[in-house]
Amino acid sequence: MIAMALQPGMKAPEFEVQAYDPVNDDVKTVRLSDYKGKWLVLCFYPADFTFVCATELAAMSHAYDTLKEMGVEVLSMSTDTVFDHRGWVKQEPLLKGRVKFLMGSDPTGQVARAYGVLKEDEGVAYRGRFIIDPDGVIQAIEIVNLNMGRNVNELIRQIKALQYIREHPDEVTPAQWEPGKPTVKPSIKIAGEVGNQLPKGAYPYW
Repeated sequence: MIAMALQPGMKAPEFEVQAYDPVNDDVKTVRLSDYKGKWLVLCFYPADFTFVCATELAAMSHAYDTLKEMGVEVLSMSTDTVFDHRGWVKQEPLLKGRVKFLMGSDPTGQVARAYGVLKEDEGVAYRGRFIIDPDGVIQAIEIVNLNMGRNVNELIRQIKALQYIREHPDEVTPAQWEPGKPTVKPSIKIAGEVGNQLPKGAYPYW
C-alpha cells in the first residue's frame, strides 16, 4: 500500500528535534506543537556549508522581521547537526549575526521523510517549504530541486493571501493578488464570468 503524500489541508506531522538558537548561541528542543496558535514557515534545505542554501537563509533572515510583524514564525531544517549549524552561522558572511530563527537538526532524516522531502540516495532534504496555519494545518507546499533557490517575496505574498482567506472564508484570492486588490466570492452564478467580477486593470491579465 502506498502512503499518501502530504497535501494542503492535512495536519502537519508532529516532530521533536534539537535546534540551534543563533540569538542565544544555545541548543533547545523544539516541537511542532510549540507553534500552536501561530503561523509557521517550516523551511527544509539540503545542507549547511553549501552554496544556494546560504543565500536562502540570508534571504529568510532579511525578511524575518517582516514575517514576525505578520505573526509568522520561521523554523529552518536540514539533516545537519546543531554543531554544523553553529559553525556555519559563525563563519558564513551571509549569515553571521543575521539569523534570528531556530535552525532545526534532523540528522536521521526522520522529519524530512515525514514531510516527503528527503532525497533518500543522498540523505539530504529537497528545498521544501510548508506554510502551516495556527491550527497546525498545512496551507501551502512548495518543493523544488537542490540547485534552485526560492523567492521570499512570493512566500510573504502567499502568507498574506492565506491570512486574508482565513479571515474571509467566503472569498478567494485571484492570481497575483496583493492586499487591497479585489477578491472573488465563489458562486455558480459567476462560473464562466469571473472576468465580469474583477475591475478592469486590477490585475495584469485583465
